[in-house]
Amino acid sequence: MHGIQIDVDSAGSSTGAHQKSLWKIQIGRPQQVALLLLLLFLAQCIWVVHRQELSPADYRFAMCGRQMWERPSPLAGYFTTCGNMDGDGTFAYRVAGLPLTTERLVLLGIDQFRSPQNRLYAHGTLNGTTWEARHELISVKYLLHLPFVFFAIWLGAGLWWVARRLFGNEGGAFALGLYCFCPAVVRFAVTPNNDVLAMWGLYGLVYTAIGVAHAMQGPRRKWRPRIVLLTVAMGLTATAHLLAAMIGWLLALVFMLYLAERRRSYVMEVLIYSGVGSLVIVFASYAFRLAPFSYVFTGGSARFLLSLDGARRFFIDAANGPITVAALVALVLFLTVKRCRYFGNLAPLFAVALLFPVMTTQTVARPWLWALPFLLTFIGGVFADVLETRQRRLFLGLAGAVMVTQVLVCVAMLPSIAL
Repeated sequence: MHGIQIDVDSAGSSTGAHQKSLWKIQIGRPQQVALLLLLLFLAQCIWVVHRQELSPADYRFAMCGRQMWERPSPLAGYFTTCGNMDGDGTFAYRVAGLPLTTERLVLLGIDQFRSPQNRLYAHGTLNGTTWEARHELISVKYLLHLPFVFFAIWLGAGLWWVARRLFGNEGGAFALGLYCFCPAVVRFAVTPNNDVLAMWGLYGLVYTAIGVAHAMQGPRRKWRPRIVLLTVAMGLTATAHLLAAMIGWLLALVFMLYLAERRRSYVMEVLIYSGVGSLVIVFASYAFRLAPFSYVFTGGSARFLLSLDGARRFFIDAANGPITVAALVALVLFLTVKRCRYFGNLAPLFAVALLFPVMTTQTVARPWLWALPFLLTFIGGVFADVLETRQRRLFLGLAGAVMVTQVLVCVAMLPSIAL
C-alpha cells in the first residue's frame, strides 16, 4: 500500500560514532511465498478477464474516463457525458480511461511516421468525440480491467507487508492467502469500479497514519515524507469514495491519538493539513474545474445509515464460508486468550467493527468490501499468536484446512465470476 517500504539495515563503525542506512532487498522464503500467492491471484484474474465480455458499465467507464483525460464534455455545464460525478468518484474513471488514452496517443504518434495519404487520422488528430478511435484500439478489455487487478495486487502486497511486520511470516502468509483466494476480491478486481480503489486507499491510509504516529516519536525531519504520504493516501481515497476517506480520517485520528503519546498535540494539526491537501487532490481530479468539484459537497456521496445487511450477505455466502469460520475462531480467541489482545490485533478489529455496519444511501458502494483487508489482517494476527502456543499443531491444522478449503471454493467460483 501507500506505506510499503523496503527493509533498511543499518551499518556503522565499531565505535558507533557514524552510522548510515544501506538499502538491502531481501528475497527469502517469505517473499517467495508472497510472490507465488500474488501470481496465483493474477492468474485467476486474467483467466476471468479473458472470458468476460465488455458490458455497458465498461463502456461508460472507458468513455467518461477518456473524456476526463482528453478534453471536457461537449455538454455545457457538465464535467463529462456521465454528469458531474457527484455520486461517484473520479478515480475509477481515470484509472479506466488512462490506458485507452495512452494507446490513442501512441497510435497518433505512430501515424506521424506514415505518409500523409496513408495516415489514419487527418491532420494527426481526432475529430469529433474522444471515442472516435475505438475501432483502432486493441485489447480494450484488458486495458480496461487489468489496471484494477494491479491495484488489487498492490493491496495484497500491502496486506502481506503489514501483517508480516506485525505478526511474522505465518501471519502474513495466512492473511495474504485468504485475500488472494477470496471470491469477492477477485470479482471486484476484474471490473472497473471505485470500491476496489477505496479498499486499496483506505487500508493504506489507516496504516500510513499509524506509521506517521510512530514517526512522531522520532526527529521532526522524518515526519514530513510520511505526512506527505498520508496526504496522498487520503486524497486518492477521497477521489474513489468520499465516505471512505472520511472514515479513514476518523480511524487515523483515533489510532494516532493512541500512539502519539507525548506528541498528541500535533495529531490534529497533521490531520488538518492532510485533509486540506486531500481536497486539493480531489480538486485536481476534476481538472481544477470549480463547478463539478462543488458537487463533492452537495451531491450527498457521503450519506450513510447503519445496517448489517452487507455483512450478513458476506458471511452467509457459502463462498466465504472458510473466511467466516476463521473470523469466528479468531474473534473467540481474541476475547478469551490474553496474548491476542494488543493493539496490532485491536486496530484492524476496530476498523472492521466500524465499516461493516455502514451502508451508503446516495451512491451504490460496498463498505463491507473496504473492511475485508482489515478483517484478514485481524485473522492473520490472531492465528499467528496462537501458533506460538502449545496448541500450535491444532491451530496449524485448522489454518491449513481453512486455506485449502478457501482455495477450492474460489477456484470453483471462477466460472460464475466470469459471467
